[in-house]
Amino acid sequence: MSSRPKLIPFDSVCLASVVAEAQSFAPGKLQKIIQPDDHSIVLALYAGVENYLLITAHPDFARAHFIARRPQGPATPPGFCQILRKHLMNSRVEFIRQRGLDRILEIGFSTQTGNFILVTELMGRHSNIMLVDGGGKVVSALKWVSSKQSKRPVQANRPYEPPPFDDKPSLLEAKPDDSLKEFEGWSPFLGSLIESGLSLVEAQSRISKPEFEAHAIPGRGAYPLPLATLDNTALPRKSISVALEQAFIEREQLTTIHRAQSDLLAQLNRVLKARNVALEGLTEAIQAAKNAPQQQVEGELILAYQGQIKPGDKSLLAYDYEGNEITIKLDPAMTPVENAEKRFKKAKSAKARLQDVTEQRDRIQMDHDRLQDAIDRIQNATSPEEIDRVREEADKHRWLHHHVVATKKEERPYEGHAVRELLSPNGYKVIYGTNATSNDYVTNRVAKGNDWWFHVRGQNSAHVILITAGSKPETIQRADMEYAALVSARNSPQKHGSYVPVDYTLKKYVRKPRGSAPGLAVYEREKTIHVDP
Repeated sequence: MSSRPKLIPFDSVCLASVVAEAQSFAPGKLQKIIQPDDHSIVLALYAGVENYLLITAHPDFARAHFIARRPQGPATPPGFCQILRKHLMNSRVEFIRQRGLDRILEIGFSTQTGNFILVTELMGRHSNIMLVDGGGKVVSALKWVSSKQSKRPVQANRPYEPPPFDDKPSLLEAKPDDSLKEFEGWSPFLGSLIESGLSLVEAQSRISKPEFEAHAIPGRGAYPLPLATLDNTALPRKSISVALEQAFIEREQLTTIHRAQSDLLAQLNRVLKARNVALEGLTEAIQAAKNAPQQQVEGELILAYQGQIKPGDKSLLAYDYEGNEITIKLDPAMTPVENAEKRFKKAKSAKARLQDVTEQRDRIQMDHDRLQDAIDRIQNATSPEEIDRVREEADKHRWLHHHVVATKKEERPYEGHAVRELLSPNGYKVIYGTNATSNDYVTNRVAKGNDWWFHVRGQNSAHVILITAGSKPETIQRADMEYAALVSARNSPQKHGSYVPVDYTLKKYVRKPRGSAPGLAVYEREKTIHVDP
C-alpha cells in the first residue's frame, strides 16, 4: 500500500475564501435546513437563486463550502435540525462572516421573534456548530460539552464563549522577516506555500481584497491561492466551493478505502502468518521423512555395535555400510535396543506420514498463495467495491474471524469458565478448557454433536473442541484436525514428548458417566492422530 500524500487542510484562508464567495447571499433568505448526517448541516440560501451551504463539524473533515446539489435528510430530522428549523426557517440572512482570521464562521439571522447567530468552530475533533440567541446564550448545539469534558463547556442557556485563543496580530500585518507562526491566520500549509515561493505580500493582498483563485492538486486537495510554486500538477478550478467539494468527495472515499484496507489487511496478515508457521512445520516434517533411511541405518548400526556400547554412553563411533566413520548420538538412559527401537519407530512414523504431510503442505501452500494474492489486491485497490470483492472471497475461504458481540458488557464469555479460544489454519474456532471443570463445560455445554472432540490417548489432557460451525465434519481439512490435536497434546503431560497419540471423535460419541469426577469422559468410534508437540 503506497504512502498517502500530505493533504491540504481546510484552514483560515480556505474559510476566508468561502466567506467571500457567500457574500452574495447576505442579505438573503434561508429557505430550508437539512441535517444529512450526524456532523453536518446544509442551509438552502436564496438571493435570486438558491444555493446550498454545507457546514460540517466532522472531526476529520471539518469545513464549510457550497455544494452542487441539495442532499437528502432522514425522514425524521435529528433534534438539532428540528431546533434550527423552529428558530430560523424563512429567516433573513443578515451577515456571513469570519471571526478575524480564525476558523470560526458566523451567520447572522433575523426573525420575527429575534436575532440569532449560527456559530461554527472548524477545529478538527473540537469542531462544533451552535445556535446563539440575541443575548449571546446558547440555544442548541450539535455537540453538548459538559464542564467535566472541557474548561469551556457548551450547555443550553449559558453564554457562548469563543475558544480561548491567545491574542495574536492578524497575518495581514506580518512583515516578510517576521515569524508567521505568531500571527492569526497562519497554518503549516500556508507556511510551506510561502516557503515554496509564493510571496507573503501577494497572499496578504488576495486575502484582504478579497481576491482568491481556486486551485487543486490531484490527490491532495484544494486551496484559494496559487499552488504552482508548491506543485506543478496544480490545476485551476471554477470556484473554491467547486474545488473543495471535489477534493473532499475524493478524500472521504480514499479514507473509506484506507480504513477498509487496514481492517482487512490486519486480519489477512494474521492468517498469512499462521500459514507461514504451518508451512515451516510441514517442511520440517517432510525433511524428517526424507531422513527416515538415515534413522533406519542408525538403528541397525546400534544393534550391530551394541556389544561395544557401555551403560551411560552418550554416543557411538561406528562405520556405515559404505565404510564411512559416523558418530551416533545415544540416550544414556536407554539400552542399545531401546535406542535402536526409537530410531526404527521414528523412521516408520516419518515414512507413514510423508504422503499425508506432503499433500497437506501442498494444500496449505496453495491457500497461502491465494491469500498472498488477495493481500496484494487489497493493497492496490482503488475503490471500496474492489475491497468488498476480496472480503467476500476471504469469507468464502474462511480467512476471516467473525467476532460475536455479547449483548451485555458485564457478561463474561463461557459463564466465567476458564476456556481459551484459538483459530485453526483455515479459520475454524478451537476451544479448550484449562482445568477439569472447564473441560466438562466445553464438552457438555458448549460443543455440538457434529463438532470434533480431541483428547490425548490414555493421559490427562485438555478437552479440545474444533467447532465445525455448520460445516460437514468430514470436510474439515487435515491441517485443522492436526492443529486441534496439537493443542490437546500441548495441554497434557506429553507436551514435551514426540509422536503423541491423540484420539478424536464427534462430540455426539462422548459422554460423562453419571456421578464421575470433573473432567472424566468416555468416548467411542474414535480415530487417532499422532502429533509432535
